[in-house]
Amino acid sequence: MQELTHYLNGEHVKGTSGRFADVFNPATGEVQAKCPLANEAEMDQAVKYAMAAQPAWAAVNPQRRARVMMKFVDLLNRDMDKLAEALSREHGKTLPDAAGDVQRGLEVVEYCIGAPELLKGDYTDSAGPGIDMYSMRQPLGVSAGITPFNFPAMIPMWMFAPAIVCGNAFILKPSERDPSVPLMLAELLEEAGLPKGIIQVVNGDKEAVDAILHHPVIQSVGFVGSTPIAEYIYGTGCANGKRVQCFGGAKNHMIIMPDADLDQAADALIGAGYGAAGERCMAISVAVPVGDETADRLIEKLVPRIEKLKVGPYSSGNDVDYGPVVTAAAKANIERLVQTGIDQGATLVVDGRDFKLQGYEDGFFVGPHLFDNVTKDMDIYKHEIFGPVLSTVRAKTYEEALGLAMDHEMGNGTAIFTRDGDAARDFANRVNVGMIGINVPIPVPLAYHTFGGWKKSVFGDLNQHGPDAFKFYTRTKTVTSRWPSGIKEGGEFNFKPME
Repeated sequence: MQELTHYLNGEHVKGTSGRFADVFNPATGEVQAKCPLANEAEMDQAVKYAMAAQPAWAAVNPQRRARVMMKFVDLLNRDMDKLAEALSREHGKTLPDAAGDVQRGLEVVEYCIGAPELLKGDYTDSAGPGIDMYSMRQPLGVSAGITPFNFPAMIPMWMFAPAIVCGNAFILKPSERDPSVPLMLAELLEEAGLPKGIIQVVNGDKEAVDAILHHPVIQSVGFVGSTPIAEYIYGTGCANGKRVQCFGGAKNHMIIMPDADLDQAADALIGAGYGAAGERCMAISVAVPVGDETADRLIEKLVPRIEKLKVGPYSSGNDVDYGPVVTAAAKANIERLVQTGIDQGATLVVDGRDFKLQGYEDGFFVGPHLFDNVTKDMDIYKHEIFGPVLSTVRAKTYEEALGLAMDHEMGNGTAIFTRDGDAARDFANRVNVGMIGINVPIPVPLAYHTFGGWKKSVFGDLNQHGPDAFKFYTRTKTVTSRWPSGIKEGGEFNFKPME
């Protein structure tokens, strides 16, 4: 049985707390490794290493810090297959999905190569008589990130790449369910030239999280996960004087207008609803066809597509649409919510409850489900399922469909499929959701824009990656300077030589 480590000050270090979490192979249900769960003392040691290394790193000019990111991109491309395989082995997602996980993180690292431009301040000459003013962005010091299981490569890179290139040291607390890739990323950073101590990977559970939130040296905390935990981390971190950026749950709607290309919409729903087994915060979990005719035609197109989905282990290669969910507990929660949908009166059009995969009977596989006639009061509508379950809520009108997305407490992402430019423009302007897709089912912004939802999907006023990341990981300092004039009439200087 493999025993994983922490990564402290450039070294793999065994855990000393005596507590471990099981790391499963989701395809087989077998425990494949033990992940150490750090205590407060171990977290404190990581912070001490980071605090000692950070001042020298902050003194390195932004261009040289950016060169480390340039080299890191090269190494990520070199090891893409190795990273994807390790990610799939612990998470369960297919190899193409795993490579995409790494790629979307890599794109943020590429954006961070522009740090010299992004960290420039402002300058005003002659703001007053003999007075100049300028501002500069300076690092916070030591920052921390608490990242989820569903994107063990992408989200850590979304956090640590801008934090580090801004001159901070970074403490990463990844998910204990799939911790190997974050450890590999730390190794690659130091191979790229990052000084020891600037990146620390501390595995753990709530004890490690609380140690981060209460540590006086840590200046900022980023988090991605469920809304209840996001609320806890945001409230606790802010109470301890930290800058906090938390991203919670989602319930993403896709409105299908009567004029939409229904084949295009159905294909989009298959990828957005069932890809990665639905374990994505930007997954479409609610389809909202406008009008019964649209709904009937959409369901007719969805059913054969869903029935053709291939579910299996990542080791089956590219001939698999999605793999298992991450744990037995996740599978049980999905199955519980599916049953509540049935009990509360939704129509289960495609039933994946009896799905079994020969040779992998103990794996955490969940068959695809499709519900119709879902209503707003049902649990499968109100709660994030985080599994391969698509709910269809029929709307009579565009306004009713718009209201569904606007009234839900989550506001991460939403989409509309239509050929009508007026409808699309009205939807984008009015809907109170952070990321909008127009004939795009999963509207995740590219690295040079920012990622973030509204309502109970986000806590904090700055988004992830893009320009907001450079604001989050720096403080602005403004200098007002005045130099007494030493010039006489006629242009002669009145300065005395130093004695």
